[in-house]
Amino acid sequence: MLRPSPVMMQRALRIGMIPADGIGREVLPVAQRVLEATPGLPKMEFVPLQAGFELFQKTGEALPQQTIDVLKSECDAAMFGSVSSPSHKVEGYSSPIVRLRKELGLYANIRPVSGPVLPGAQFDKPIDMVTIRENTECLYIKSETLEDTPQGQVARAIRQISEQASTRIGRKAFEVARARQAMRETAGSSAQTKVTICHKSNVLSVTDGLFRTSVRGVYDADRAENGGEGRYKGIALDEQLVDSMVYRMFREPHVFDVIVAPNLYGDIISDGAAALVGSLGLVASVNAGDKFIMGEPVHGSAPDICGQNKANPVAAVRSAALMLEYMGYTEPALKIYRAVDAVLSEGRTLTPDLPGGTSTTSDVEAAILRALS
Repeated sequence: MLRPSPVMMQRALRIGMIPADGIGREVLPVAQRVLEATPGLPKMEFVPLQAGFELFQKTGEALPQQTIDVLKSECDAAMFGSVSSPSHKVEGYSSPIVRLRKELGLYANIRPVSGPVLPGAQFDKPIDMVTIRENTECLYIKSETLEDTPQGQVARAIRQISEQASTRIGRKAFEVARARQAMRETAGSSAQTKVTICHKSNVLSVTDGLFRTSVRGVYDADRAENGGEGRYKGIALDEQLVDSMVYRMFREPHVFDVIVAPNLYGDIISDGAAALVGSLGLVASVNAGDKFIMGEPVHGSAPDICGQNKANPVAAVRSAALMLEYMGYTEPALKIYRAVDAVLSEGRTLTPDLPGGTSTTSDVEAAILRALS
């Protein structure tokens, strides 16, 4: 987690805003207006930037170098809307969000799934879990080949798992667990803080095996160096095979707390976990590095509802709050979380992706701003 520097506290915060495609252009302005209305923040300046598949279709470039340069040289953090990456190969196109994560050193994708119990939910107590997804490796390095053989075409994809990246994401997972443990202690809760390693090393013994042992190595080294009384004292560690984890997550999600996973598993698990709270439109994330934070709602570009004022802005608003939290602005972030939870708990202003919802994007924005004030 970053901390506001003295320089940042004395000047306006500069936030790069990249709506990208589809409903990103509808929900990111809502997040901006909520940030502008949140008490306790320094003055904020919002820098509009371009990226996305639609931009690629117009210009042949999905992520202009200018966007990268401005983020690196002028911005303290950023918000990304959504991207319409095609499911088939398009010559010359690659996902701008994947490249942004690499260019900015955003090696961790942190996706909490939490919130009040909504009408129609299958569980009677709130879900509270967070997936820490390694953001730079696995199959997402996009090293693929297609070969013609006498038996037909053969496609291959290289999967990369390194000790360095796995250790780094393991350390991030335990630091997130420490922060959750501290919050629980402050609140007087006795809930166990736990990190679960998600893998498939019973089949992929080399790649997933290295991920598993690297993350375990972070925990074991801390205990060995400090006689069990180190930084991660009181934090439990377990592991779960990815297939059985999906089953357990939908049957008994409350057994999970902090989940750390390679890129592909983390992507699938965190999207699936959105069903536990009712909609992808509620789930936030941040892409985190050691020097930069970028908020990003988990949902896609939703072309079927684009421009209809139906998109759920909650994920974008929560992502903005999560960005603030990981920048060190904890109290303003809490105000946004509480405002959103109040609107959801009330249950009268919900978009159509939620049970019984008939409200518009604008309705939800107005309700959040009222709760915030």
